[in-house]
Amino acid sequence: MEFIKNFKSLSKFERALWTISLIVVALSFLLAPDKDYLSLIASLIGVTALIFVSKGYVFGQILTVIFSLFYGIISYHFAYYGEMITYLFMTSPMAIMATIEWYKNPYKKTKEVKVNKVSKRQISVMLILAVCVTMIFYFVLRAIGNANLFFSTLSITTSFVASYLTYLRSPYYALAYSLNDIVLIVLWILASVENVAYIPMIFCFVMFLVNDIYGFLNWKKMMIKQEKQNGPL
Repeated sequence: MEFIKNFKSLSKFERALWTISLIVVALSFLLAPDKDYLSLIASLIGVTALIFVSKGYVFGQILTVIFSLFYGIISYHFAYYGEMITYLFMTSPMAIMATIEWYKNPYKKTKEVKVNKVSKRQISVMLILAVCVTMIFYFVLRAIGNANLFFSTLSITTSFVASYLTYLRSPYYALAYSLNDIVLIVLWILASVENVAYIPMIFCFVMFLVNDIYGFLNWKKMMIKQEKQNGPL
């Protein structure tokens, strides 16, 4: 299986991080008085996806697409329409695009993707698009009565920037996702105040934050290694 092949390539630290992430998510689910199995499944898929994305593996992007579908459904149930729209119609399609882009740009003959240095032009385009996306979604979400409008809109902005940088194969995708994780932690804390069944989602994104921080550090190491072997990116 593809999972087993990729899992064997993880370092001891990465296996420990993945295992701890699964345990934290599972325990939070078991301790919650109301059980939401869809949230549990999504969380387990999500933390698994991140450990492989942090390695620069295409397999991680495939799992990200699957997680996005599950997360979109969960968001719909709590009336977080912004999250649902973001993940089903932005994050998921961009994860598919990133999967294709990563598959086309392997580092030599390894499973690792080739790290890319984002140009000033690409940054400018990203910022312009982020502003446009934020403005459009803000008015759409306000019109449909989205719960926690401010944080939902902020989540869209950070998620778009993160997805854009992931597609471009930039190490800074992980920093953008870290900001997005913080916003989502706040969103699901607010959700859990009304329904404790969503507590596992809080722990899910706490572990996402830990994994994304590691992802940034590992991608910087990947970039340095690739530059040493092939010259500046």
